[in-house]
Amino acid sequence: MKRRVVLLLLVVLSFGSGFFVASRHPFSRKDIGSAQKLIGLQFGKGDVDTMFAYLERNLTGYEAMRSLRLPETTVPPLLFTTNYRTGSKEQHKKIDWSVEANPDAVSEEELAFLNVEQLAALIKAKKVSSVELTQLFLSRIKQYDPTLLAVITVTEELALAQARKMDEELAEGKYRGPLHGIPYGIKDLFAVQGYPTTWGSKPYEHQVLDYNATVVTKLEEAGAVLVAKLTSGALARGDVWFGGQTKNPWDTTQGASGSSAGVGSAVAAGLVPFGIGTETLGSIVSPSSRCGVTGLRPTFGRVSRYGCMSLSWSMDKPGPITKTAMDCAIVLEAIMGPDNLDLTVDDVQLQHPAVLSAKSLRVGYLKGMMESDSTELGKNAIALLNGLMEAGYEMQEIELPAEDSIPYSSFDVILRAEAGAFFDELVRSHGVDKMVEQTGGSRANSLRQSRFIPAVEYLQANRHRQVLMDKMDETMAEIDILIAPTFSRQLLITNLTGHPALAFPTGFDYKSRPTSLTLVGHLFEEEELVAFGAQIQALTDFHVQHPPMFK
Repeated sequence: MKRRVVLLLLVVLSFGSGFFVASRHPFSRKDIGSAQKLIGLQFGKGDVDTMFAYLERNLTGYEAMRSLRLPETTVPPLLFTTNYRTGSKEQHKKIDWSVEANPDAVSEEELAFLNVEQLAALIKAKKVSSVELTQLFLSRIKQYDPTLLAVITVTEELALAQARKMDEELAEGKYRGPLHGIPYGIKDLFAVQGYPTTWGSKPYEHQVLDYNATVVTKLEEAGAVLVAKLTSGALARGDVWFGGQTKNPWDTTQGASGSSAGVGSAVAAGLVPFGIGTETLGSIVSPSSRCGVTGLRPTFGRVSRYGCMSLSWSMDKPGPITKTAMDCAIVLEAIMGPDNLDLTVDDVQLQHPAVLSAKSLRVGYLKGMMESDSTELGKNAIALLNGLMEAGYEMQEIELPAEDSIPYSSFDVILRAEAGAFFDELVRSHGVDKMVEQTGGSRANSLRQSRFIPAVEYLQANRHRQVLMDKMDETMAEIDILIAPTFSRQLLITNLTGHPALAFPTGFDYKSRPTSLTLVGHLFEEEELVAFGAQIQALTDFHVQHPPMFK
């Protein structure tokens, strides 16, 4: 059995390299013949005889690579880029975010559910201090997290030190902007110096990375106060981590969904005013939708991933989860931009969403998908569309690239192959066996099978991905905003193409749980998403509703 496993790995892995060495690997030509069945090919006996020495050489190269440990921050030089062609090389000009000058003081209960803009006004006017806010949210975490399981590590000592510093600076007349003194939480995929970075997984429960992720550094520079490292599904899959399942605050019998589950749950329950999640295939928009909050998945290449666990180097995207669309823009501006560490990041100006006229935006929608959904989710979507049309918005029907021209079933190999490379040592050391979930659909099983994805098929899938990107450009050519069901084919498409998306609540189902829709925008034009989302939230009040048991 061990001989066959070694051979199976040999046949399906990347191109071999290195000098010929004498045969020393115990596999046979018969093993090669059996392995071909996994990749859907059949070579003749003469072909197998010819390739035998190459396969031995490949394995020698693999073993040489495995003997040298790669830091988690090392990425391949093959960098994915979107179809965005006109990236600016000019330094980003900071947005002038104005806040209310003389806000009314509010109760402690109300403070927990105010958005970033409202809290910023109170802090700047000195109606509340950063220390007071920080103590409030630390208290709420201790009170409610045993129910929600949304927090992995409370960073209390760091938070209070940061909060005191922000209060001192404000007293001296130094104001850093709308995030000055605002508490937040971050998905526990991001490195924070002095604290564990567990990646939500048992094998890494005690891992400490001795540096800060770029996003953490940028938020500290903006004046934000880190109160907690929030749960991630194990190695960024689902809502189950080594401590249990993170709960939806609207229905604690239900998981919070998506690997940024802790962020969605904590923001919805008022444990933090905003949080930072990541998305590879739905992990910002999914928990935002499940928990009734607003999540922005930025354009691929907008925000640095340095210091963040990688699931897929060509698909991972950090972004904010907040209470409002405008809050998303405030947080995005703070965390975006190059750092000379993540070479995929471009420096593209973000405009203030308030300068845009939402009614000037060209809007498309996936009518067929919405009308075919007879659940409350579909009904709420249609009701929102009708409301927008009554408010004077013109919309056109849009179709996504057809299945007969795109091999949608092939694209999962991209994520799985890249994840397999990042977690190669975990699989080879059998540390993957320590993960909590070991089912057929678990991350552990996905990582094991990644060894059987041929390099040729990975590259072919990426060639088809380019065709998809071109077709999506054609789909978006006549519109600025696409309104789509959150859980539809657009989720796979736009994560592959790198387009930004904004998920927001649209109402409630028969169990009083939130429903949602997603807005998709052009590459590096998040301000249009936010402008349109903010207009929707000005016409509705779903984003200001709170889970009853956490008020």
